[in-house]
Amino acid sequence: MDGHALINGFGFLKRLLGNQAAVEHRVEPQAALGARMLVVDDSPTICAVLGKMLRQDGYAVLKATEGRDAIELARSEQPALIFLDIVMPGMNGFAVLRALRHDPLTRDIPIVMISGNPQATEQFYVQRFGADDFMQKPFGRDEVYLRIGQLVQSGRLAGRLPPVQVELAPPVPSVGELSADELADIPDIAMPDADATPHRAGTTTMPQATLQVVHGIG
Repeated sequence: MDGHALINGFGFLKRLLGNQAAVEHRVEPQAALGARMLVVDDSPTICAVLGKMLRQDGYAVLKATEGRDAIELARSEQPALIFLDIVMPGMNGFAVLRALRHDPLTRDIPIVMISGNPQATEQFYVQRFGADDFMQKPFGRDEVYLRIGQLVQSGRLAGRLPPVQVELAPPVPSVGELSADELADIPDIAMPDADATPHRAGTTTMPQATLQVVHGIG
């Protein structure tokens, strides 16, 4: 095992072991209780894992596995925050981001890009494309909550009001809420797109022609 792989392995274990502590000892501000979060990823596993993390913090979750569906959901549901995967078949995340930023109905929604693809990650950091933040796969609860907390601190997301010390309110229902057993079966770490739609042999993960379409975002 080379040094780079060893460092990545330690980082993964640190995230894995630190997840529960992050939940119990969090200091980041939280977004408003029940805020709608849109998760866009062609991987069902990533959608399930990230959706579980968000529900456990009191948010409602919307999901889309295709770029055009994500745009329609963003327009109709007006989510408080969008987690948007970069590498997707058909309309990739950069194209979705551009469309959302040019639409008056969605241009002000905070967007966090996510990817486990090195080429897509490098492309994001070079040009940014108007997104608010970026998360690299694999990620855990602590990183998700940190990104949300930073958006609350910057004023991009409405913060959660302090709890009223009277009686407990009923749990906030989530969009497409799962049973307790189903939630327990979902892992706590969002790994790269192992179950994403496979690309045909002989093609690269991020076709050059696709990236050229989205250059020049203001």
